[in-house]
Amino acid sequence: MARTRDLPATWVTATTTELPPSDRPEIAFCGRSNVGKSSLINALCRQKKLLRTSGTPGRTRMIHLVAVADRIHLVDLPGYGYARVGHAERDAWGQMVEDYLGERPALAGVVLIVDARLPPQDADIHLRRALVDTHLPVLGVATKIDGVPRSKQRAQLEVLRRALDFPPGRPLPFSVEGSQGRDALWDAIDEMTGRP
Repeated sequence: MARTRDLPATWVTATTTELPPSDRPEIAFCGRSNVGKSSLINALCRQKKLLRTSGTPGRTRMIHLVAVADRIHLVDLPGYGYARVGHAERDAWGQMVEDYLGERPALAGVVLIVDARLPPQDADIHLRRALVDTHLPVLGVATKIDGVPRSKQRAQLEVLRRALDFPPGRPLPFSVEGSQGRDALWDAIDEMTGRP
């Protein structure tokens, strides 16, 4: 049987009111605007253009379901925090994400993505605390790790671990360049979904 990470992926875009039935486990990817959620999912699926990416915060405005064959859905959620849109639209995104995280039966776990180059952000800490109430497994990933000098990476990951109350060995370091951390992240996703 092929491993999930080696299977083809396709995507469909929807809002929380238009999501298809929950027919497989889902792993949600959340984080601040422009932290690299879409790029990370593209790297996981080895498809650079699977999801649209942009250097402008706030480009992901809907929930994107990425179907990895018939095994799982990887779910790209709109980012929180700064985005060049009005307050009303940002509030609507926030409610959409909150509804998804609180009401989706197939949701098997959450990947909380933070920027490895930055100190712990208040918005990340707030979301981490809020996710405790969902009683879902939460996996921390520090993306853009290639932007941190190698000699400082371990110390920076420890700062993020303590601030975000992750267990030892988390957050996982990840870089789209060279797909550093790709296999480790897939292993963690497989553990959350119970699928090989």
